[in-house]
Amino acid sequence: MHPSKPVLLVIAHGSRDPRHAATVHDLVRRVRSLRPDVRVETGFLDFNVPSVHGVLESLAAEGVRDVVALPLLLTRAFHAKADIPAVLRDAPPSLRIRQADVLGPSPLLLSALERRLYEAGLSPADKSSTGVVLASAGSTDPEAIAVIAEIAREWRHTGWCAVRPAFASASLPRTEDAVRELRALGCKQVAVAPYVLAPGFLPDRIARGAAEADVLADVLGAAPEVARVLLHRYDEASARALLPVRASA
Repeated sequence: MHPSKPVLLVIAHGSRDPRHAATVHDLVRRVRSLRPDVRVETGFLDFNVPSVHGVLESLAAEGVRDVVALPLLLTRAFHAKADIPAVLRDAPPSLRIRQADVLGPSPLLLSALERRLYEAGLSPADKSSTGVVLASAGSTDPEAIAVIAEIAREWRHTGWCAVRPAFASASLPRTEDAVRELRALGCKQVAVAPYVLAPGFLPDRIARGAAEADVLADVLGAAPEVARVLLHRYDEASARALLPVRASA
């Protein structure tokens, strides 16, 4: 690995559901395969090990100087704005840390959503007759909610019958309500596309809400497009002048 490249620290939320960590590790393995010249580590905010703080302590003990901390998040909400910066501010002072942007929005993520829908049984020929529910975890942050709504509008312009946002928590409508709305609009079939990275409690809620849909796609997971977005965010952060969360003296 090139010694001048910052270490990429992927920061995942963590979950009691073991599928979450397994999916995160699958994604990180794909990232490593795409960029073997970059050292990639994983840390979790909660529930899973290693913790973000523990990884940062280990890197500092090894003599690592530069780290790009990348939130494994699709929207810029509380975790990206508050939780992660707080953890990074508490890192060992020898580390120079840049916090990368969250993954979304990105055209590559729309491509990943379509990949999952096609894997679930749709084809490009179905687009004009299919309504899609863009089902996200939800947030109390109005900026994050507005981003999801904008993604739905943008995605509609690529040829789908209609696209409606839905949320598993904190916001409305719920997935089942969006499915019914698309039925009422006259879409021939309805598909639910979970705009989430890994399985867990809220994705399971999305799946239950998709009971009346014709197609339920899988979570984004380790889709190659997601790995490419992750590396793009890493490259952006690496190229920026050092205006980090907290630089060493």
